[in-house]
Amino acid sequence: MKIMIIGCGKVGFTLARQLSGENHELTLIDRRIEAMQVADSTLDLLCIEGSGASIQTLLEAGVKSTELVVAVTGSDELNIVCCLIAKKLGARHTVARIRSPEYFREAGLLKREVGLNMIINPEYAAAQEISRLLRVPSAFSVETFARGLVEMIGFPIRESDGIAGISLFEYNKKHPNGVLMCAVVRNGEAIVPNGRFVPQVGDKAYMVGSQREVVKFFQTLGRDGNRIRQITVLGGSKIATYLTWAVEKVGMKVRIVEQSAEKCESLSDKLPDSLIIWGDGTDSAVIESEGLLDTDAFIALTNRDEENLLMAMTAQRHGVKKVIAKMSRPNYIDMMRESGVDSIISPKDITANQISAYVRAMARSEGSAVENVYKPLGGAVEAVEFTATATAKFLDTPLKDLGRLLKPGILVAAIAREGKTIIPDGSTSIRAGDKVIVMAKSIFLQDLNEILQEEGKAR
Repeated sequence: MKIMIIGCGKVGFTLARQLSGENHELTLIDRRIEAMQVADSTLDLLCIEGSGASIQTLLEAGVKSTELVVAVTGSDELNIVCCLIAKKLGARHTVARIRSPEYFREAGLLKREVGLNMIINPEYAAAQEISRLLRVPSAFSVETFARGLVEMIGFPIRESDGIAGISLFEYNKKHPNGVLMCAVVRNGEAIVPNGRFVPQVGDKAYMVGSQREVVKFFQTLGRDGNRIRQITVLGGSKIATYLTWAVEKVGMKVRIVEQSAEKCESLSDKLPDSLIIWGDGTDSAVIESEGLLDTDAFIALTNRDEENLLMAMTAQRHGVKKVIAKMSRPNYIDMMRESGVDSIISPKDITANQISAYVRAMARSEGSAVENVYKPLGGAVEAVEFTATATAKFLDTPLKDLGRLLKPGILVAAIAREGKTIIPDGSTSIRAGDKVIVMAKSIFLQDLNEILQEEGKAR
């Protein structure tokens, strides 16, 4: 597919790097020479220096034959203009990053009037992910599929859990449940487990199930089920605003500490029910006087990874029940996890995953469409949500009859059907219209039929 990315910032570069491994014809446009030089030397794509709002630049880049234009510059207005011009010049689909809450509220109008096919708001998406993490304090990752019917929960296995040291088959026999462990990372290796797999203390596991079954599973493990009631947020960012709007609806209390007096005034107007503190949240005097670490959850959302890293580690040592930090640099993410803070939010990665899912859906518009893509474990494993259509070759066939036909590293993890969540077993069949969540290790999936091996290659 011919794809044009306008803007080579954190989001644009991350998206280009991800899509460059998916056999697309990529063009990257940015006015900054330095950014273009880095992209040109590290990625397999065409780099064009110039403005994405320039008709001449877009024509030279081949916009007339481009299937998808993605505008992810630092300006909402520029992204809208780029997409509008690109659509007028012949681009088939356009996606714009829009961060402003004011513009984002008018997403429907923008889609109709500007012709946008998709609007991406990394800050809103990050806030939604954080709110899910706050609902499941034991998890370091919470992803939803099938419009919330299916959840994928990442959690560390502890000695007190009772699941370590016995096979999944034996554990499920003793503790019947409606969840499925679908991926594990152990000593840096990603594993798609089967019933014989034996979890160990220190494993980072991912499981799928309905929200109700997830809660029951954690109760079986004996995990602390106390709700998060008080949240401290470091940094009055857009993410903080979206997050506060989300969690106040479920009764959580929020206090935000921000260094900028101007931002504090703006936050006070937007968030009248929250406590806005003007001060440096990394200053020990402010931390002590305001009791910033006396909270159920501490969330570091400043624009500096160093501050987020430092304060997340401080909150962890202080014993705060839930610690979440926004991170951009991969080396800091590794440091964070080594310190015991697993709940890390990366808006650029969230955005890249959303656009990647959209690209795959376009590529297979006549087959079983990709609805969602999630890349846990640093991308070593993919969770892909499909809508099964009549084109699927194995509809109404029990999964046990597909066993040898499935590609290695493939697991059909969950099915959503008529408002219900199904954790499949050997007798389960996929029907047309089902939402199917597939775990794939080292396999790039664009269509549901691709979970099967080619004829003659069955194990």
